[in-house]
Amino acid sequence: MTIQVNIHEAKTSLSKLIDAVKRGEEVIIARAGKPEVRLVPAEPAEKPKREFGLLKGKIWFAPDYDQADAEIERDFYASPLFPDDKA
Repeated sequence: MTIQVNIHEAKTSLSKLIDAVKRGEEVIIARAGKPEVRLVPAEPAEKPKREFGLLKGKIWFAPDYDQADAEIERDFYASPLFPDDKA
């Protein structure tokens, strides 16, 4: 079914016209009875595909990245936040 409305009527009942388009009806907006534009449902935006391994060879981890640094650990635990209970 085709619905044709003038611009003024389209402005006042836009949400109803959108619902009609969603139901599959054709909506044409006219100016002074002369067809100007057609309302159509929007196409969903495509999500970009994820490409695995894109950063391979660009990121490097030191072999000891997960080892605690003795100096930092000593300074951290010797701070006022962690008083030495052994003394």
